[in-house]
Amino acid sequence: MQRTFAYPRFAYRRPPELEAAGPVRHPVVIVGAGPVGLAAAIDCALRGLPVVVLDDNDTVSVGSRAVCHAKRSLEIFDRLGCAQPLLDRGVSWKVGKVFNGDGLVWQFDLQPQPGHQMPAMINLQQYHLESALVARCAELPGVSLRWKHTVTGVVQDAQGVRLSVSTPDGEISLQADWVIACDGASSPMRERLGARFGGQVFNDRFLIADVVMSAGFPPERWFWFDPPFHRGQSVLLHKQADDVWRIDFQLGPDADPRLEKQPERVIPRIRAMLGESAQFELEWLSVYQFACRRIDRLRHGRVLFAGDAAHQVSPFGARGANSGVQDADNLAWKLALVVAGHAPPALLDSYDDERSAAADENLLNSTRATDFITPKNAASRLYRDAVLGLAAEHPFARALINSGRLSTPTVYRDSVLNTPDADAFAGGVPPGSPCPDAPVTLADGRPGWLLPQLGKGFRVLVFGDAPAAPVRVGGVEATLLRVGAQPGADLGDPQGLLAERFDARPGTTCLIRPDQHLAGRWRSFRADAVRAALARCLALA
Repeated sequence: MQRTFAYPRFAYRRPPELEAAGPVRHPVVIVGAGPVGLAAAIDCALRGLPVVVLDDNDTVSVGSRAVCHAKRSLEIFDRLGCAQPLLDRGVSWKVGKVFNGDGLVWQFDLQPQPGHQMPAMINLQQYHLESALVARCAELPGVSLRWKHTVTGVVQDAQGVRLSVSTPDGEISLQADWVIACDGASSPMRERLGARFGGQVFNDRFLIADVVMSAGFPPERWFWFDPPFHRGQSVLLHKQADDVWRIDFQLGPDADPRLEKQPERVIPRIRAMLGESAQFELEWLSVYQFACRRIDRLRHGRVLFAGDAAHQVSPFGARGANSGVQDADNLAWKLALVVAGHAPPALLDSYDDERSAAADENLLNSTRATDFITPKNAASRLYRDAVLGLAAEHPFARALINSGRLSTPTVYRDSVLNTPDADAFAGGVPPGSPCPDAPVTLADGRPGWLLPQLGKGFRVLVFGDAPAAPVRVGGVEATLLRVGAQPGADLGDPQGLLAERFDARPGTTCLIRPDQHLAGRWRSFRADAVRAALARCLALA
């Protein structure tokens, strides 16, 4: 059925372990070459940490799957060196519209403020994303991608992990210091370790119909409650790359997935929506029943879970893949420091703490959206219908509409790695927040952006004069970036947006983690305070 994308076949290579005289040990093995596993592999390699990636397939994911990639994910992909092909091919958008029946009741803008390098969202099929990530992996000598490698067993102790792996050439055993499990929602790794995976499974079913057509609709997110072409249910419309449009039809809990995927059932639904004269072709069909649940702990000894293997949410709000990419973003720098001996393994407990909080936040938002879209009782339906009825004329009701609170990055407010404010700040981003981007002037006078100056290691952002020497704790240093018009400044703030977004004035100092999250801030540069905050980020204090 699919005609806009030719699935690649990646070459299987005979594993070197078959020829080795003894066990071969790897610092990190990643199980699963989906978006999260590939992002984690790239991030680790860029931080000097070689990785082996195992996948039981030899191509990218079939079907469009996760298509909405949020600004924070794009910022992470930019740091990983692969954002541009995604931006070139993806469909950028920031406006969403909500309809009740055939009337517009609410319109929102995801990025009303200017001065950001990345768009609010792009829509791009998952197979395009994975293809770009595989290509980026091929550019990095620290990534070994191994296709047609199926993990069949896992045993771990305090010193490492042993994976039993089936390949076309026979069984092998891989030794690893650490394993990142990114093997999807069904996660055999999770099952083998006996990890609990609790939450809620919803009965409602939805049909995804990817349709190829040349349509005049704008690249916006359109969501209908009770539309005239699909009464009593909801419908979602998105544009993807290559003139492919994603249409989600709510089917109800009693729908037969096998029957509902039949073209003779799907085509009349689409014609009722688009009109009898509409010209289109079916690209991909899927019926899904979603869940909101997560693993008990993201760290199980030396095995760390990420992405769908760690948490599942409903697709409304684009919180699944985006959250998984942020898992990888949170984990890679910590793992690199631990393997290098610059931080104790206890630092990895903060991965569990921070990303468990993110999972809980996403589950809460996803469950609330699901309850609004598919009310489970008469009271919920009465509330939903009242909100929709009032929203067309009363602004207060529009904030109550929940067709999926769209993905935003989690603020690690309660992280043990944060240094709480000791000085007064009236605004700006608090510790635990991802740093906001802003236009800057580079030291050579060229225009640039803030975030590309961050992310390779710890940075100390100082507004005004500061000593040139980095702040050090053991083998880790935090390099200074001076902002201002003074001689020797590393960055200029041509529009004042950098100072505005950090609530900065002369002397304001910010410690920024390798994942571009703010770790601490002060109203003046104090090397001892920054050094203590850096030690805290390394789990040494």
